[in-house]
Amino acid sequence: MKQPRLHYYAFGAVVAVAVLNLMVRAWVKLGGLPATLLVAVAVGLAVRGVFQWRNQRFPERRERWVMVAIYAAVLGVLYLGLLAMMYLKDEPGRAGHILFWLHYLCYPVLLAVCLIPRQSAHPQ
Repeated sequence: MKQPRLHYYAFGAVVAVAVLNLMVRAWVKLGGLPATLLVAVAVGLAVRGVFQWRNQRFPERRERWVMVAIYAAVLGVLYLGLLAMMYLKDEPGRAGHILFWLHYLCYPVLLAVCLIPRQSAHPQ
């Protein structure tokens, strides 16, 4: 069985986060934590759906961890750049830091939750 290339899923998810954030915040005019949650859940469900469609199975535990780790690392680097730009403008303060990290953590946590295989209530 051919192993899925997990980094493609992770990088595709990062691109989807950027595009969906622009669309939701610019066109739908939704901002703040609701926009972050909406985008994070949409991307998580999309990654799960594409993985299932292409591989005809749920991701295994190792695959879930690898995808989430790559996704979190790439987004983390981008968010550190955003934090650096915030510092150039003005120091964000304690509440700003908490809100910043809360927004960042939504993405990898919700991807991990979306990738957990669900048990059917009705056995086949």
